[in-house]
Amino acid sequence: MSAIDTTKESFIHVVLFWLKNPTDKNDRAEFEKAMNTFLETSKYAKTKHFGVPAKTNRPVVDSSYTYCLKTTFLNIEEHDKYQVEPAHKLFISEASKLWEKVLIYDSEMI
Repeated sequence: MSAIDTTKESFIHVVLFWLKNPTDKNDRAEFEKAMNTFLETSKYAKTKHFGVPAKTNRPVVDSSYTYCLKTTFLNIEEHDKYQVEPAHKLFISEASKLWEKVLIYDSEMI
């Protein structure tokens, strides 16, 4: 992935995933494969971060999730296109059986 000037991106989309079986290596491998395929083929997500909880141990940090996805978009219109693009729909159809909970935080620049 190449570096992008994020000062032009006004919309951030953060998705936290809790897998049903977070210690199952096969489930994790299947989820990671689906996510990486999605990230490689999404036409609208500008910056892409896919990770696991950092080892920060502070009372204000929630590390209960299994995976985190952060993507940025030029604007809400690009985000809305991302929501219905084939790559996003394919990811959901392949990976949704693996998670028990998803939490999303969207933010627009002020």
